[in-house]
Amino acid sequence: MYASGKYSSRGPALIPRMKTKHRIYYITLFSVVLLGLIATGMFQFWPHSIESAADWTLDKRSVHDAPLVHLPVSSPIPERGDLSCRMHTCFDVYRCGYNPKNKIKVYIYPLQKFVDELGVPISSTGLSREYNDLLSAISDSDFYTDDVTRACLFIPSTDVLNQNSLRIRETAQALAMLPRWDKGMNHLLFNMLPGGPPDYNTALDVPRDRALLAGGGFSTWTYRQGYDVSIPVYSPLSADVELPERQPGPRRYFILSSQTAIHREYRAELERLKEENGEALLLLDKCSNLSQGAASARKRCCKGQVYDYPHILQESSFCVVLRGARLGQAALSDVLQAGCVPVILADSYILPFSEVLDWKRASVVIPEEKLSEMYTILKNIPHRQVEEMQRQARWFWEAYFSSMKAIGLTTLQIINDRIYPYAARTYEQWNNPPVVKWSSVNSPLFLPLIPPRAPGFTAVVLTYDRVESLFRVITEISKVPSLAKLLVVWNNQNKSPPEESLWPKIGVPLKVVRTKENKLSNRFFPYDEIETEAVLFGYEVWREFPDRLVGYPGRLHLWDHEMGKWKYESEWTNEVSMVLTGAYFNYLYTYKMPGDIKNWVDAHMNCEDIAMNFLVANITGKAPIKVTPRKKFKCPECTAIDGLSLDQTHMVERSECINKFASVFGTMPLKVVEHRADPVLYKDDFPEKLKSFPNIGSL
Repeated sequence: MYASGKYSSRGPALIPRMKTKHRIYYITLFSVVLLGLIATGMFQFWPHSIESAADWTLDKRSVHDAPLVHLPVSSPIPERGDLSCRMHTCFDVYRCGYNPKNKIKVYIYPLQKFVDELGVPISSTGLSREYNDLLSAISDSDFYTDDVTRACLFIPSTDVLNQNSLRIRETAQALAMLPRWDKGMNHLLFNMLPGGPPDYNTALDVPRDRALLAGGGFSTWTYRQGYDVSIPVYSPLSADVELPERQPGPRRYFILSSQTAIHREYRAELERLKEENGEALLLLDKCSNLSQGAASARKRCCKGQVYDYPHILQESSFCVVLRGARLGQAALSDVLQAGCVPVILADSYILPFSEVLDWKRASVVIPEEKLSEMYTILKNIPHRQVEEMQRQARWFWEAYFSSMKAIGLTTLQIINDRIYPYAARTYEQWNNPPVVKWSSVNSPLFLPLIPPRAPGFTAVVLTYDRVESLFRVITEISKVPSLAKLLVVWNNQNKSPPEESLWPKIGVPLKVVRTKENKLSNRFFPYDEIETEAVLFGYEVWREFPDRLVGYPGRLHLWDHEMGKWKYESEWTNEVSMVLTGAYFNYLYTYKMPGDIKNWVDAHMNCEDIAMNFLVANITGKAPIKVTPRKKFKCPECTAIDGLSLDQTHMVERSECINKFASVFGTMPLKVVEHRADPVLYKDDFPEKLKSFPNIGSL
């Protein structure tokens, strides 16, 4: 049997020979289908985005001045790609080394024009506008170095964004000729349109040895977790169309489908949903009465009515993003830009930047087989959650999808975080939109997960008229070495605070703030006098966990099966889900508390600490940290009559608070843990004077 020596990227043919008459028929049929797929695919998935260098001006680099490099037929070809590659096996981290800024250094190879022995280029388009924008953004960033000896990561100037424009074999040979290729070690390739007809592979078909791939259409079968980076398919409409941000809320349509050339089975299912739900669902398609081109790419039609695209996406709460010939779709970027919640139906698709982005906060992922249940699934999502998802979707686009610069630098930051994990961005930094800073206080959610450089905390004491107990508290707190300031919040409008000469003399500034109303929420207001990042007693614990709520007494929420509601539990148990707040997220409590929770707290004069636990747990998804308490403090002025916590209705009200807050949040965000933070040597048999925290009581 004769075996051809011609290179094949897919290996030897395994299909038996067909009879001649059948073969001619199928070859003709396949050719027609192939041309149709290519034409439709190019138009659908990346309209007019890959342009020749002659149509635009290059920034910092010129294809016309690039040297011509001929590729001999015998040039080596890299191996297909190692699916087992991980950062510890196929990436040399020692090239990155240590640097004070914890930044990898990236080198971009000079431009070269690769041609075969006949002078035919390896790419039909040369350097695309998108790839030039990407390289320009990287060369302008802190990652870039022009010193190849300092580089940790190497990026070829050969454009492989669109596989449709490449000659597979010759492109692979060009990569292997790079002077630092070394089997692709520490090299990064960017590709957004992988595969080709008829099967459309979900990863770049160009053999690439061990190179990392930033790919725009990975499936779970081709994605090397922790090594490759899944990136979005860039939408050229991002640069050409400006959609003003729209406030979250109900829209004209509940569900909208705007993709063209989707599979006929999916379209039939969408049409059936349209029949069942009427005007709630808008099903659009390409406009048959418009000539093909850039203008028609910005139009969609339904029963003869023409809609502007992507503007129409802003008129729907949810927008369908179905898989096409490729898993990755530029429509996802358009939907996010419109602030429409994407409903993604693409089994096995690795969502863009899913290594760091929490897509549950911005999208709904539904298995393809459940398309018929889509309307029911979406109807069960609470309105408030939909609004949050709309807001998050728009922010994802602005931060990570809006330009080739955003895509490129996000990719490098992800790789950077792998190499310098101790300086990596936190979940909150990746997923929480930046907030406006009020006064001088920073939201602790956006602090680094390492101890702050400027140690010290502010002690905030809320009081009404128990002066003797107040002075004792001030005296004891002032003994803590890390205290930076003490702030007394005087909550009594009918009585003035003691004269200045009567207050205890302490070694740190003491300020008194008088409130206008007697409200429990006053203890959490971000006063101008608070200049530190921490406001708590368990300061040393908080320094190690600045994104957690830290406090002393622990409490638990339980589900009462007989009553069918939540119950507040203050008895000692092995579990904790709340702490009676010692660490205050004042900014969030004051300005970001949802619903009427603050009014409820002030009206009932109770549950401000429970509200704080709900808020922080809901935002961070993390449990509080209970700190071992100090020896019990007794209040000489407190009696069973005036003690708020001793009121018989107090515990009942706190259970009501939990149920009220769970209703407002639409979920139960509290997390249960079974551990606490104890000082070292706390229970060891050592002299008290050798212990850093000797004055600690027991549970």
